[in-house]
Amino acid sequence: MFFRLFALALLALIAVPVQAAPSLLEVDQRLAAIAWRLTTANAPLCRDRQPVIGATLHAADQYPRTLRDAFAAPVAIELVVPDAPAAQAGVAANDGLLAIDGRALPAPTMSDGTTSATRDAAQAAIAALPVDAPIALTLRHDGATRVVTVSPRPGCRVEFEVLTGSKLGASSDGRVVQVGGALFERFGDDQIAVVVAHELAHAILRHRARLEAAGVKWGLLAEFGRNARLFRQTETEADLLGAYLLRNAGWDPQLAVRFWRDYGSRIDGGMFHSRTHPSARDRAKAIAAELATMPPDATTPYFPPLLAKRDAALQ
Repeated sequence: MFFRLFALALLALIAVPVQAAPSLLEVDQRLAAIAWRLTTANAPLCRDRQPVIGATLHAADQYPRTLRDAFAAPVAIELVVPDAPAAQAGVAANDGLLAIDGRALPAPTMSDGTTSATRDAAQAAIAALPVDAPIALTLRHDGATRVVTVSPRPGCRVEFEVLTGSKLGASSDGRVVQVGGALFERFGDDQIAVVVAHELAHAILRHRARLEAAGVKWGLLAEFGRNARLFRQTETEADLLGAYLLRNAGWDPQLAVRFWRDYGSRIDGGMFHSRTHPSARDRAKAIAAELATMPPDATTPYFPPLLAKRDAALQ
């Protein structure tokens, strides 16, 4: 079970107009485009990097057996981010992925159950390659096989996925960021980018490793005393760095201030929320104050002093 380490605690319905529910593919496309911008623009800030091609993979055994015959290969391209390296190389949605740099992908088990292991293994094979070397992809489409060469961009070594269901939230374990699909029904991409940048900041600042090193307690015990204080500290750090990550990727960093100021007060997190997360008002004020310290002639990407904390013990 995926451990929800850094929930945004967006647990109640937010009083904004609800649009028609987008399809899962539409949501995946939106998240992929946001993640592409954030991870490539902020690659210099990330110690762990991977080649990013701007394509999302999925595998047949993630789906019920009745849907698997539609796949051109056990692993396929779900979507391609416009103008990203994969798109420029001619990679297209629904292409089957047969091999990476001439190495055939392992055959999936194709049992009656569903699993993400096959997809994860293919993603890991790409992530392990040099960040700036061309990648040869062997693809199959409509029965024809071709090889294309993709010139990736360096990006932060973090994967992104959508959680289906009605929960409004997001989380990060340092390697995988999960974003609740319900958020995409209520927010535009600029607001979603604030959420994703916050979760990416958790990974860059090594919050899971630092919390574990500090010996924090999880579950209900996380809501009390030192545990709650350290969780609040990491949430504030992620809020502040997240605003800079937005700026580096071409968004207005004040989006983060407006997100918490305009929507945060409509989130009912209950009394436990106040113990592990700052209030929405305090989050907006802290981000605004932090951005005011940025030099007016700051370069892009900007390396804020906050980055020095990634090796500091939480106390």
